[in-house]
Amino acid sequence: MTLSNLSILTSALIISACAATPKAAKIQAPVLISPPLVTPAGLDRVIGRNAGALISLFGNADQDVREENSRKLQFSSGICVLDAYFYTPAKGKEPLVSYVDARQPDGGSIDKASCVAALTRRKEAR
Repeated sequence: MTLSNLSILTSALIISACAATPKAAKIQAPVLISPPLVTPAGLDRVIGRNAGALISLFGNADQDVREENSRKLQFSSGICVLDAYFYTPAKGKEPLVSYVDARQPDGGSIDKASCVAALTRRKEAR
């Protein structure tokens, strides 16, 4: 292949590449959908509830700790201690329980749902 043929071929490839360039596809931003709140079995009476609902369920809290944007209610019995953490889902909305932690009075591990059940019985015993 001669230099002039190579030059013609290169020019033809460059021109065809420019002509064959497809229009840029419009890229749409993904729609962000919040996943539904998954509540572990046995915690549906606590997660997503307000403070009044927990007090109705367990009786008065043993501790009520408030900070700038959060609140913790602590309920205890001879079986367990439950900490319920409240956060405001949106400005102007009532704080709801978004997380709970449970332990035995000596600090040992206990199932959270079992602690909720035990604390429910605590109120019934009073």
